[in-house]
Amino acid sequence: MRGMGFVGFPDVKMKAVVIPDLFFTDLLPQIDDLAELKLTLHCFWLLNEQSGEFRYLRGADLREDATLLQSMALDNELHTPAAALAKALERAVARNTLLRLEIESPDLTAPEAGAVKVEDWYFMNTAKGRQTLALVRQGKLHELQSAIPEEARLRVERPNIFVLYEQNIGLMTPLIADQLRDLEKNYPPDWITEAFDIAVSRNKRSLRYIQAILKRWETEGKDETQDEIVGRSDRTQPRRRDLPDDFADVILR
Repeated sequence: MRGMGFVGFPDVKMKAVVIPDLFFTDLLPQIDDLAELKLTLHCFWLLNEQSGEFRYLRGADLREDATLLQSMALDNELHTPAAALAKALERAVARNTLLRLEIESPDLTAPEAGAVKVEDWYFMNTAKGRQTLALVRQGKLHELQSAIPEEARLRVERPNIFVLYEQNIGLMTPLIADQLRDLEKNYPPDWITEAFDIAVSRNKRSLRYIQAILKRWETEGKDETQDEIVGRSDRTQPRRRDLPDDFADVILR
C-alpha cells in the first residue's frame, strides 16, 4: 500500500548531496527508465556519505540496501525489487554511468571443488572514479587491494572510450565527450582501441589524429594484415597509408 505522500523537508540543517551539473544537462535527458534513475541518484547519495579519497560501491551492499529496495518496489509490479535493481544496474553500466569491476575468487564455502564466487564493485564514471578503477586494475591501489583476496582474479570489461581518452590523451570536456560518443556510434570498438594505440605509439596524442585514422579506415578500408601492431620494433616507422591526410606531411624518415 502506498504512503500518504511526502510531508516536506523539516526546518533543520540537512547534509547536502553533491551531484555534477552535467547530470541534469547531459545524463538525465538520456535516462528513460525510472528504476535506473532512482539507482543513479541513490549511488550519488551513497558515495557522498563515504569518506576518503577512493570511493566505490559493492553490489552486495546495494542488494541489501533496504531504502534502495523499497524504491525499486514502487512502479515495478511485474518485477521483484531485487530483479528491478539488477535490471537498473545493467542499464546504468550499459549507459556508462557506472563502471563495473567483477572479482572472481575461490568459494571456500561451496561443497564442490573449484567453485568460484563473483563480487561486483561499482565506480561512478567520473574522472576520480575512472582513475580509481584504473589503479585497481593495475594493482597499484593498496587501500582497495587489501579488500581483494590474494587468489582473486579481476574480470574487467573493455575500457570505455572515455577511459581510453583520459588515460591516453588528456582531460575530458563536454565537447570532447560528444565527439567520443559519435565515434562509439560510428566505428567498431576494436577500431577505436587500435586507433588510440597507434596515436599513442606515434606520440600523436590528439582526438583529431584518432578521428583522422578512423576516417581513413572507413573510406579506404582497413587491411587487417597490414595494420600496425603496437609493440613491434618498427612501430616508430609509420607507413604512409596509415597517416591521416591532415598529418600526411609529417612522415618519419
